[in-house]
Amino acid sequence: MKICVLPGDGIGPEIMAEAVRVLQALELRCELSEALLGGCAVDATGDPYPQETQRLAQQADAVLLGAVGGPQWDGLPRGQRPERGLLAIRQDLGLFANLRPAILYPELANASTLKSEVVAGLDILIVRELTGDIYFGQPRGIETRDIDGRQERFAFNTMHYSESEIRRILRVAFEAAGRRNGKLCSVDKMNVLETTQLWRDVANETAADYPDVELSHMLVDNAAMQLVRNPRQFDVIVTGNMFGDILSDEAAMLTGSIGMLPSASLDANGKGLYEPCHGSAPDIAGRGLANPLATILSAAMMLRYTFALEDAALRIENAVKKVLAQGCRTADIHEPGMQELTTRAMGDAVLAAL
Repeated sequence: MKICVLPGDGIGPEIMAEAVRVLQALELRCELSEALLGGCAVDATGDPYPQETQRLAQQADAVLLGAVGGPQWDGLPRGQRPERGLLAIRQDLGLFANLRPAILYPELANASTLKSEVVAGLDILIVRELTGDIYFGQPRGIETRDIDGRQERFAFNTMHYSESEIRRILRVAFEAAGRRNGKLCSVDKMNVLETTQLWRDVANETAADYPDVELSHMLVDNAAMQLVRNPRQFDVIVTGNMFGDILSDEAAMLTGSIGMLPSASLDANGKGLYEPCHGSAPDIAGRGLANPLATILSAAMMLRYTFALEDAALRIENAVKKVLAQGCRTADIHEPGMQELTTRAMGDAVLAAL
């Protein structure tokens, strides 16, 4: 198994070190190659996605990523910012399907800001289309225009989807729902956006191929409210790139800490990029405060989805459950009476549980 490891920026190197230790402890036959992506790549090469990283990522079977970005790069031209490296690798590898689970572990029920009776037992999956929509649409830009006889700056982005782009992400979502509880909610804004009217039309057409999955539709503003009001009504949610970006972060916070949640971004053949849902958290970088569990769980998703090593994935996930049951906590999920651990110590605890 060839795995390209991209620690990235901020807390990325700290959390990645623990995920790599866990992979190595499983004694799997894998080849790890480390490369630069994001701000660290900009500093070293001037490019957030350097050619060497591109080569290693293309040759790998899977990519394991920490996090990218930080305020020190905010002043750069948009095309050189760390986040452009993340967008570029997703597009370069054809990673169109983003899977983001939102699971509330019983031991962390008190960490959620919602009442425990609302979120207890939460286990939903958001499937987000990743390579289309307004993030990649052309034309785009900022320019000066004559508006009502005066010069003003004018900014524009273009939202677009093709039928084939919509259908392929819907198939991923229908198949995921079929493996879970057979419920799929497609989220759009078809009452005002033609792009998402097409989305809904294609969803209804695709549903005919999956008679065992119950398809429903919801407007994105209502979906945002329902995630807070009654999140357990959902099983699998599928939506476009921009709506998915927002809703998946909202769902993540229902669990109490975004530091607990992994994600997978897959191509048509199961090759994937795996990363925690959280950002680079530069304010705590280098202080041993970061929670490595989301990155460790991302490695478990990698073993499951790309390498079909279900037993190994379950070993990691069960080890995480065990350390939580033992009262081990990093600062983001700490509560009175629990043992507060550093990033490294949490990695040690997972290794001991393994």
